[in-house]
Amino acid sequence: MTQTNLEKRIEELENVRALRELVDNFSILADKKEVWKQTELFTKDATVDSYVNGMLTSSFNGTKEIGEAFEGFLANFETVYHNNGQHIVSINGNKAEGTLYCRVDLISSENGKKINNASAVSYKDEYVFENGQWLIAKRTSTFVWNGRQELNQ
Repeated sequence: MTQTNLEKRIEELENVRALRELVDNFSILADKKEVWKQTELFTKDATVDSYVNGMLTSSFNGTKEIGEAFEGFLANFETVYHNNGQHIVSINGNKAEGTLYCRVDLISSENGKKINNASAVSYKDEYVFENGQWLIAKRTSTFVWNGRQELNQ
C-alpha cells in the first residue's frame, strides 16, 4: 500500500465518521429541542421533505423555514428521543449521499396521560462539504410506520 492510498483511505474514514457525527448531532439537538443549533447543520438553501404512506406531507426550504417548522412541531411534545441505527454513505468529492434509519419517540400529555407517538423513519440525505464541514443539503424523511400507546407512569 502506498502512502497516497493510505492517506486517501484515512481521509475517507474521517469523512464517514464526520457524516455519522452530523446525523447523530442532528438527532441529539432535536432531543434537546435546540432547533436553531440544529439548523446550523444545514446549508442555507437546504430542503427537508417528509413522506407518510407515500404522500408528501411537508416541504421546507432554507434554514429559517426549517427552524420555524421544527420548533413548532417539537413544541407539541414533552420528550423527544431519537435512536439512530444503520447509516451508510457514498462520498464523491465534496458531496455525499446517505441513508439513515431512526426510531423516534415523541412523548406528549393528553388528558393527564403520557402518550408515546413512535415512528420508524428512513432519512435519505444529500450532504455538502462547505467551509471545512459536512452539512445537510437535502433531507427526505419517509415515515415507515407510526404507533401510539399510553405509557405506564
